[in-house]
Amino acid sequence: MQAEQHQGSGLKYMTVVPDGYTPESRYPLIVMLHGFGANMQDLAGLAPMINQEGYVYACPNAPLAFDLGGGHAGWGWMAPRGMSTPEQVQNAEDLLAEFFDEVFQQFSVDPGQAVLLGFSQGGGMTYRCGLERAGAFAGLAALSATLPEEDVLNGKLPQERSQPVFIAHGLYDPMVTIERGQAARDFLQKSGYSPEYHEYEMAHQISPDVVNDLTEWLGRVLPPAKTTPS
Repeated sequence: MQAEQHQGSGLKYMTVVPDGYTPESRYPLIVMLHGFGANMQDLAGLAPMINQEGYVYACPNAPLAFDLGGGHAGWGWMAPRGMSTPEQVQNAEDLLAEFFDEVFQQFSVDPGQAVLLGFSQGGGMTYRCGLERAGAFAGLAALSATLPEEDVLNGKLPQERSQPVFIAHGLYDPMVTIERGQAARDFLQKSGYSPEYHEYEMAHQISPDVVNDLTEWLGRVLPPAKTTPS
């Protein structure tokens, strides 16, 4: 696979494409949103674990830099632990909306030929930005994530609520407790969705079992390209 970094109109991002990819190639797209304190390279490592030949992947870098201590910097979509401002949240949503348009055009992706997934804070952004874009994204995957405020999401939900949603959460997650994953499942079910919900013997992480279940789900929701286009 080939990875490349880009400077978009608003966000930096990384793409990962199959060997032999050309601009004329047509693949389904997987967009991956990293968690707080990470960067665009973090989830790019999932690409070869999911499928090396059947998808193109795009991983945007969150817009806000944070000092993590010890001379280390990380990136976030908003401030952590409920300290974000409405302006931060709106800015993140606006930047992602612009990024979605940009990367769909870059890869010539038709509506419904993409999946949006995110880990932790990126999973929250997946809910926030993906539920209202059911026409663009064939499915959503939220890994170890907290659902945004229900009153915020209620205004974003489409009338048709058949969009597949994959939820993965660790039973021993000390950062985003298992109850938050269960609350997300319950909200979606109450709202008319049928999420595929999984709990794992893990903490705040993406285990091999998560990747295996996610890959199987992706194969059903957004099948990979069967052959590498010439």
